[in-house]
Amino acid sequence: MGDPVVLHSDISTPLSLGVDLRALRKARGVTLADLAQRLGRSVGWLSQVERDLSQPSVADLRAVAAVLDVPLSLLFAHSGAPENEAGYIVRQGARRPIGAGKPGLTEELLSPDLTDDFEMVHSTFAPGTRAPGPVTRATQEVGYIATGRLDLTIAGRDFTVGPGDSFRIRGEPFEWRNPYDQPAVAIWVIAPPVY
Repeated sequence: MGDPVVLHSDISTPLSLGVDLRALRKARGVTLADLAQRLGRSVGWLSQVERDLSQPSVADLRAVAAVLDVPLSLLFAHSGAPENEAGYIVRQGARRPIGAGKPGLTEELLSPDLTDDFEMVHSTFAPGTRAPGPVTRATQEVGYIATGRLDLTIAGRDFTVGPGDSFRIRGEPFEWRNPYDQPAVAIWVIAPPVY
Protein backbone atom coordinates (compact mmCIF):
# COMPACT_ATOMS: atom_id res chain seq x y z
CA MET A 1 0.00 0.00 0.00
CA GLY A 2 2.85 2.43 -0.60
CA ASP A 3 6.07 3.37 1.14
CA PRO A 4 6.25 3.18 4.93
CA VAL A 5 6.35 6.45 6.83
CA VAL A 6 9.22 6.98 9.24
CA LEU A 7 7.64 8.78 12.16
CA HIS A 8 10.51 8.89 14.64
CA SER A 9 13.89 7.32 15.05
CA ASP A 10 13.53 5.90 18.57
CA ILE A 11 10.50 3.62 18.93
CA SER A 12 11.11 3.26 22.66
CA THR A 13 10.06 6.88 23.22
CA PRO A 14 6.68 7.27 24.93
CA LEU A 15 5.53 9.53 22.10
CA SER A 16 4.79 7.14 19.23
CA LEU A 17 2.27 6.51 16.53
CA GLY A 18 1.39 3.09 17.95
CA VAL A 19 0.72 4.43 21.43
CA ASP A 20 -1.52 7.17 20.05
CA LEU A 21 -3.38 4.80 17.70
CA ARG A 22 -4.14 2.45 20.58
CA ALA A 23 -5.35 5.37 22.74
CA LEU A 24 -7.54 6.76 19.93
CA ARG A 25 -9.01 3.35 19.17
CA LYS A 26 -9.80 2.62 22.80
CA ALA A 27 -11.25 6.10 23.40
CA ARG A 28 -13.73 5.38 20.61
CA GLY A 29 -14.63 1.96 21.99
CA VAL A 30 -13.34 0.20 18.86
CA THR A 31 -11.76 -3.24 19.23
CA LEU A 32 -8.57 -4.25 17.47
CA ALA A 33 -10.58 -6.67 15.33
CA ASP A 34 -13.18 -4.03 14.39
CA LEU A 35 -10.55 -1.50 13.33
CA ALA A 36 -8.59 -4.11 11.38
CA GLN A 37 -11.76 -5.13 9.54
CA ARG A 38 -12.65 -1.51 8.69
CA LEU A 39 -9.13 -1.00 7.35
CA GLY A 40 -9.12 -4.27 5.38
CA ARG A 41 -6.00 -5.36 7.29
CA SER A 42 -5.21 -8.23 9.62
CA VAL A 43 -5.45 -8.00 13.39
CA GLY A 44 -1.80 -9.08 13.55
CA TRP A 45 -0.68 -6.19 11.33
CA LEU A 46 -2.65 -3.64 13.36
CA SER A 47 -1.31 -5.08 16.61
CA GLN A 48 2.24 -4.70 15.28
CA VAL A 49 1.52 -1.07 14.31
CA GLU A 50 0.15 -0.34 17.78
CA ARG A 51 3.30 -1.86 19.32
CA ASP A 52 5.53 0.14 16.91
CA LEU A 53 6.85 -3.07 15.35
CA SER A 54 5.48 -2.22 11.90
CA GLN A 55 5.20 1.10 10.09
CA PRO A 56 2.00 1.82 8.11
CA SER A 57 2.07 3.40 4.68
CA VAL A 58 0.66 6.85 3.95
CA ALA A 59 -2.43 5.18 2.46
CA ASP A 60 -2.84 3.16 5.67
CA LEU A 61 -2.59 6.33 7.76
CA ARG A 62 -5.20 8.04 5.57
CA ALA A 63 -7.56 5.12 6.15
CA VAL A 64 -6.90 5.09 9.91
CA ALA A 65 -7.52 8.85 10.12
CA ALA A 66 -10.81 8.48 8.26
CA VAL A 67 -12.03 5.57 10.39
CA LEU A 68 -11.04 7.23 13.68
CA ASP A 69 -12.25 10.66 12.50
CA VAL A 70 -9.02 12.54 13.16
CA PRO A 71 -6.99 14.77 10.87
CA LEU A 72 -4.22 12.95 9.03
CA SER A 73 -1.72 15.50 10.37
CA LEU A 74 -2.30 14.17 13.91
CA LEU A 75 -0.81 10.85 12.84
CA PHE A 76 2.29 12.37 11.23
CA ALA A 77 3.57 14.69 13.93
CA HIS A 78 5.55 12.29 16.10
CA SER A 79 8.99 13.79 15.79
CA GLY A 80 10.79 16.98 16.62
CA ALA A 81 11.04 16.75 20.41
CA PRO A 82 14.54 16.25 21.76
CA GLU A 83 14.90 12.80 23.29
CA ASN A 84 15.02 14.14 26.85
CA GLU A 85 11.75 16.07 26.31
CA ALA A 86 9.72 13.43 24.42
CA GLY A 87 6.63 12.53 26.40
CA TYR A 88 7.14 15.44 28.81
CA ILE A 89 7.39 18.76 26.94
CA VAL A 90 5.46 20.14 23.94
CA ARG A 91 7.08 23.25 22.47
CA GLN A 92 4.81 25.90 20.93
CA GLY A 93 6.00 25.18 17.40
CA ALA A 94 5.58 21.41 17.82
CA ARG A 95 1.88 21.27 18.73
CA ARG A 96 -0.09 18.74 16.71
CA PRO A 97 -3.23 19.95 14.93
CA ILE A 98 -6.34 18.06 15.99
CA GLY A 99 -10.10 18.27 15.53
CA ALA A 100 -12.33 17.96 12.53
CA GLY A 101 -11.17 21.15 10.84
CA LYS A 102 -14.34 23.10 11.51
CA PRO A 103 -14.30 26.54 9.84
CA GLY A 104 -13.25 29.21 12.31
CA LEU A 105 -11.80 26.77 14.85
CA THR A 106 -8.14 25.81 15.11
CA GLU A 107 -7.27 23.15 17.69
CA GLU A 108 -3.84 21.98 18.78
CA LEU A 109 -2.89 19.22 21.20
CA LEU A 110 -1.00 20.54 24.23
CA SER A 111 -0.58 17.08 25.78
CA PRO A 112 2.59 15.20 24.75
CA ASP A 113 0.50 12.24 23.55
CA LEU A 114 -2.96 10.68 23.88
CA THR A 115 -2.20 8.13 26.58
CA ASP A 116 -3.42 10.01 29.68
CA ASP A 117 -6.91 9.95 31.19
CA PHE A 118 -7.34 13.50 29.87
CA GLU A 119 -6.04 15.74 27.11
CA MET A 120 -5.19 19.42 26.98
CA VAL A 121 -6.19 21.39 23.91
CA HIS A 122 -5.38 24.91 22.70
CA SER A 123 -8.39 26.23 20.75
CA THR A 124 -8.52 29.45 18.72
CA PHE A 125 -11.97 30.69 17.68
CA ALA A 126 -11.82 33.13 14.75
CA PRO A 127 -13.86 36.36 14.89
CA GLY A 128 -17.37 36.11 13.48
CA THR A 129 -17.57 32.30 13.60
CA ARG A 130 -19.75 29.75 15.35
CA ALA A 131 -20.07 26.01 15.87
CA PRO A 132 -22.05 24.34 13.09
CA GLY A 133 -24.45 22.99 15.73
CA PRO A 134 -24.67 21.63 19.25
CA VAL A 135 -22.07 19.09 20.34
CA THR A 136 -22.63 16.45 23.00
CA ARG A 137 -19.72 14.28 24.11
CA ALA A 138 -19.44 11.67 26.85
CA THR A 139 -16.77 13.76 28.55
CA GLN A 140 -16.08 16.16 31.36
CA GLU A 141 -14.45 19.33 30.10
CA VAL A 142 -13.08 22.47 31.69
CA GLY A 143 -12.09 25.47 29.61
CA TYR A 144 -10.11 28.59 30.45
CA ILE A 145 -10.31 31.71 28.28
CA ALA A 146 -6.81 33.10 27.77
CA THR A 147 -7.73 35.94 25.38
CA GLY A 148 -10.80 37.34 23.64
CA ARG A 149 -14.44 36.64 24.43
CA LEU A 150 -16.66 33.71 23.60
CA ASP A 151 -20.40 33.12 23.83
CA LEU A 152 -21.32 29.64 25.05
CA THR A 153 -24.58 27.76 25.31
CA ILE A 154 -24.25 24.88 27.78
CA ALA A 155 -27.29 22.72 28.50
CA GLY A 156 -29.55 25.44 27.09
CA ARG A 157 -28.05 28.23 29.22
CA ASP A 158 -26.27 31.18 27.56
CA PHE A 159 -23.00 32.62 28.88
CA THR A 160 -20.36 35.11 27.75
CA VAL A 161 -16.83 34.38 28.97
CA GLY A 162 -13.70 36.49 28.70
CA PRO A 163 -10.03 36.51 29.71
CA GLY A 164 -9.47 34.71 33.01
CA ASP A 165 -12.93 33.10 33.04
CA SER A 166 -13.39 29.33 33.07
CA PHE A 167 -16.30 26.99 32.42
CA ARG A 168 -17.26 23.34 32.81
CA ILE A 169 -19.22 20.96 30.56
CA ARG A 170 -20.34 17.57 31.90
CA GLY A 171 -21.61 15.62 28.91
CA GLU A 172 -24.19 18.33 28.18
CA PRO A 173 -24.94 19.74 24.73
CA PHE A 174 -22.92 22.87 24.08
CA GLU A 175 -22.26 25.40 21.33
CA TRP A 176 -19.77 28.20 20.90
CA ARG A 177 -19.95 31.54 19.08
CA ASN A 178 -17.41 34.29 18.58
CA PRO A 179 -19.42 37.30 17.34
CA TYR A 180 -16.59 39.61 18.41
CA ASP A 181 -13.85 41.34 16.41
CA GLN A 182 -10.95 39.45 18.01
CA PRO A 183 -10.00 35.79 18.15
CA ALA A 184 -10.78 33.96 21.38
CA VAL A 185 -8.22 31.51 22.75
CA ALA A 186 -9.25 28.80 25.20
CA ILE A 187 -7.30 26.07 26.95
CA TRP A 188 -9.40 22.92 27.45
CA VAL A 189 -8.92 19.88 29.63
CA ILE A 190 -11.04 17.01 28.34
CA ALA A 191 -11.54 13.63 30.01
CA PRO A 192 -11.50 11.09 28.61
CA PRO A 193 -9.55 12.14 25.50
CA VAL A 194 -11.69 12.49 22.39
CA TYR A 195 -9.09 13.26 19.73
